Amino acid sequence: MHAASRTGPSNPAPEPGEEPPSGPPGGPRPPADPIAIVGIGALYPGISGPEALWRLLTQTELSCACPPAGPDTTAPPAAAAGNRCGQPVPVPGSAGSSAVLDDVRVDVARFGIPPAQAASLARMQVLMLEAAGQCLADAGYADRPLPGEHADVVVGTCYGLDRQHANAARVEGGRYAHRLQRAVSVSHGGSGPADLAARELRGRVRERFGASAHDRVGEMASTIPARIASAFKLRGRTLAVESADATSFTALAHALACLRSGESRSALVVTGQRPEGDLLTRALAAKGLIAAGTHPFEADGDGFTLAAGVGALLLKTLPEAEADGDRIYAVIRDCSLAHSAAGGALRYPFDAEGRRDLAARSYRSASVPAGAVQYVECAGSGIARETEAEIEALAGVCDGVRGPLAIGSVKDRLGHTFANSGLAAVSKVALALHHRTLPPQWSREKARALDLTGTPFRILRTAQPWPAAPDGAPRRAAVLGSSVTGVLGHVVVEEYPGPAGGVPVRREPPGEPAAGSRPQAPRRAPRVGPAEPIAVIGYGGMFADSPGADAFWRTMLSGHDRIAPLPAALFDREAYYCPGELSVMHSYTEVGAPVRVPSAPPPGTRVMPERFAQMDAAQRVGLAVAAETLTRSGVRAALTGPGLVAIGSNLGLTREREAAALLSLDAIEADAAGLEALSGLPAEELRELLACLRRTYRDPEDVLAPGFFDGSLASGTAAVIADEFGLDAVPVAVEAACASSLAAIDLAVQQLRSGTVGYAIAGGVELPCTERDMVLCSALGLLSRNRITPFDAAADGFTAGDGCALFLLKRYDDALRDGDRIACVLRGVGASNDAKSLIAPDTEGQARAIRQAFGQVDFGPAEVGYLEAHGTGTRVGDRVEIAAAARTYSGSGRQRPLEIGSAKSFFGHTFAAAGAAGLLRALYALRTGTIPPNANLRDPNPALDLAAVPAHVATEAAPWPEEAGRPRRAGVSSFGTGGINYHLLLEEHREGARAADVSLEAKEAR
Repeated sequence: MHAASRTGPSNPAPEPGEEPPSGPPGGPRPPADPIAIVGIGALYPGISGPEALWRLLTQTELSCACPPAGPDTTAPPAAAAGNRCGQPVPVPGSAGSSAVLDDVRVDVARFGIPPAQAASLARMQVLMLEAAGQCLADAGYADRPLPGEHADVVVGTCYGLDRQHANAARVEGGRYAHRLQRAVSVSHGGSGPADLAARELRGRVRERFGASAHDRVGEMASTIPARIASAFKLRGRTLAVESADATSFTALAHALACLRSGESRSALVVTGQRPEGDLLTRALAAKGLIAAGTHPFEADGDGFTLAAGVGALLLKTLPEAEADGDRIYAVIRDCSLAHSAAGGALRYPFDAEGRRDLAARSYRSASVPAGAVQYVECAGSGIARETEAEIEALAGVCDGVRGPLAIGSVKDRLGHTFANSGLAAVSKVALALHHRTLPPQWSREKARALDLTGTPFRILRTAQPWPAAPDGAPRRAAVLGSSVTGVLGHVVVEEYPGPAGGVPVRREPPGEPAAGSRPQAPRRAPRVGPAEPIAVIGYGGMFADSPGADAFWRTMLSGHDRIAPLPAALFDREAYYCPGELSVMHSYTEVGAPVRVPSAPPPGTRVMPERFAQMDAAQRVGLAVAAETLTRSGVRAALTGPGLVAIGSNLGLTREREAAALLSLDAIEADAAGLEALSGLPAEELRELLACLRRTYRDPEDVLAPGFFDGSLASGTAAVIADEFGLDAVPVAVEAACASSLAAIDLAVQQLRSGTVGYAIAGGVELPCTERDMVLCSALGLLSRNRITPFDAAADGFTAGDGCALFLLKRYDDALRDGDRIACVLRGVGASNDAKSLIAPDTEGQARAIRQAFGQVDFGPAEVGYLEAHGTGTRVGDRVEIAAAARTYSGSGRQRPLEIGSAKSFFGHTFAAAGAAGLLRALYALRTGTIPPNANLRDPNPALDLAAVPAHVATEAAPWPEEAGRPRRAGVSSFGTGGINYHLLLEEHREGARAADVSLEAKEAR
């Protein structure tokens, strides 16, 4: 059923003359449930908490938001005199540690983080934990836990974290040490001094960049929401998203869709940006986007200053918040997104028409006339041409507005906090509505302002009371956003009736409402009937020795894996291979399953050779698989209107990490110059030796070319797909550890069911057959010493494998209406978090996700014939997974054992692509009526207790018997580090079969 199908209380009807609500293909959708903002967290330089943020937003004596004079252009507003324009700035903080929030002190022990893992934490993890705790306390949950059973955690961040960069530098330091060892050995003969120098340098590199066995887990962006879920016992969805500077909007949109679907009771959205060194700033500067300060609404604006900031919002549906007696800052009526597809380099959209169309759609979705908005929070990027397009679009949308309309941008105070910028803007508007005060806007003295003559817009210089609407309607505001990836965002926010600047309602025991509180609205009723089916109408894949989906299936039927020693181009054995040793600098295994990365763009795309050369390997693979997916579907030209491209991925691509390692060479070289083992060399000889070593590396200036940012951005994979195929589809990268693919599928399903998009491309891609991943996974003992063997008694870990699989999805009714070829039907998606260990899997957490998936369908576990398991090949992981299956798939009614298998037995663990590989395998099993085999299963592990399900693991392909009157059905599991669990339920498509009836039932339930 459409997630937006239930109408919340007090939805105002459109004013006379306004268009009725309408939606994308699939029919009109009724007004969506209002979403209440019940908690705010804020960490910015010198700012901690919503009260401090509000004081900053209402200050009027700001003089300049320029960064301080000097080489550091990453700093937001500073406190002392000495800025480039020579004017004082009263914003607390300094250009040093405060500028990147290093001065925020956080006791990680209170979040239950073991000391052994504390050293591996990315700084952003610590800051987001603090902001999340602050937000929950602000919402009144300091003294009691937030009910966690259906509480989601959605995190947004962009570009690499400090631990990712440090780990990349440490691993590169191992290569440098090996090259130094070889050079000294050649120049001085013998291995004695050379070996000592290499050993000493590795020690110094470990000390400089840090080293922990937990680094592979600690550096992951998805570990952040997992840490939050564990710390506060939140057991709903857990994922991280990235869409450049539209990240906040994509995170909000997903949270709103899950809340409105009834599958989530609350959502904690945390977004943040922290310049990690100067890599991101230099990458954006190469695109011509960095300037000395961020100055919205100035006619000469030519860029922005990248700033640090972390924000958080706790969201509930309005009925849920009222029933819980929450203090409500404001209500989100709509969050709509659009994408301006343009080939070539990523860039901000400068067209006003796209903005007008999005705003009109957003107001219709909110059932709010555009003329009823009294304040607009603009993106205000500091790029004059983009701001002019914003003003032009606003003038068209707000034509006929009653009275002057105030506009502003939070970037005047905070700078451009990139991934956090949208959430910072929504927080500002929520606080303004709560305090019924219009915030002022700061601009530099003598700066040339944009010409607002002839428009209804005004820029306030002092805070002013926000007058009530003459017709008694609620105060309303709009928040606009835009991204270098071409994404536009539009959020409609409305005041909540109550005392201005009120405090949280005191919570009483159930059944005892607080004195003087508003009457509680009834909680939403649970969904009636099955959820709306989603059709898979296109698919593609690329895995080791399998350059296409059909080749993938042929590999499955062959029964033989594609695991082999890695080629020298991917794995330097002399530098990194050390069998039998568990260390933070080497790998004890040398095998994997790599893909052959395309050397040219797929036919039919317009990617120029120089741009293709700048793309990360994962982007090239993703583009090729998208071409296969769209070609197979046969509907490429018919994909019009709002869509989505959601790609499961690690949020720090290889290209970015390689650049970070290059930028660390000066530090590594300095350590090498001071080695005691080389103290006997003449100074000039040592300098020449190090200079020769440096020449074996690329010059960082050559790497950080104008196309570097595009080619190293995680969401760049989705963006290049949307751009090159001309899709109005919002690009977003999704990380949920090894469950990233299914998290991306879930995001797509939620948006399709909500009616906000008409189609989606979703799946995952990751290429972990790299020296960095091999070393980091070996350090924690995760890799098999031979090869992955799921469910076998000899299983001792997984093997790294590259891969990508993508799927084109539409609502089932729409696919039938459009005559699409339906490969299979996605019936249910379950998601949960263990909220326990960050590493050890949990039976109940996995079972919870499976049960949630079955809660969306009209059939029971006994009707599922095949389970595509996560199957990591670790003894504990396999045992826990079978135990979870025994809890959920066992019981009466099963006619034959549940068949279980895992694609990992053929291609290794493809990390973010693992769930997509499992979905592709299950899809082919349904389409062909074939139970696929497992590879390398010789001695099934008796500790798995397959009889408790009962289940069977096939070692040869076998027919999948057909049952009269019942389609074949399959489950797909994907479980990620951090207790992240996803489960899909698939159904065979037969002409005129059951799924069409289910779709009718879903319509009737609406």
